[in-house]
Amino acid sequence: MPTELIHIGFGNYIASDHVVGIAAPGSAPVKRLIQEGRDKNTTIDMTSGRRTKAVVFMDNGTIMLAAITPETLEGRVRMQRSGMRPPSITASQAGADGGRS
Repeated sequence: MPTELIHIGFGNYIASDHVVGIAAPGSAPVKRLIQEGRDKNTTIDMTSGRRTKAVVFMDNGTIMLAAITPETLEGRVRMQRSGMRPPSITASQAGADGGRS
């Protein structure tokens, strides 16, 4: 079975089957875990310089920092695990055609 990836913003993806938990970064215990992960080199910052809005805990102990909200990530994980796919967006819907549609 191929690994299902979840887009977490700015061209970054994580494997949905390895996500253990998702948290907001504001509490002291989560901040402490992030710092401990940085000290051990197990924290990966995938925010592209943006503010961290979600902390993703992986099954191997890695901590991922994301710039999208925990609620958005939770919805994407839930969608992947249920087998649903997000609706595809056409180029014209995305505005890639320069507004000629």
